[in-house]
Amino acid sequence: MEKTTIQLNSQTLGRLKSLKVIERQSYDEILNNLIDNFEEDEILTQEELDEIKIGLEQIKRGETTPIEQVAKELGITLR
Repeated sequence: MEKTTIQLNSQTLGRLKSLKVIERQSYDEILNNLIDNFEEDEILTQEELDEIKIGLEQIKRGETTPIEQVAKELGITLR
């Protein structure tokens, strides 16, 4: 396998290290896992991102419905 060197700032390196699943996992494996997951994930549209922002703002303002009330309205029994 051909090898190369890339420059990372120390904070990025720390973040990569925190993603290790096992102690001896290589950075190549970590980066390939990240790339694979990125390629498999659906990219959100701007509309979806805007809706998420609106929802987060509603949560911050306390505009939420308790799970118990939602379950009752849907006829679901919570354990």
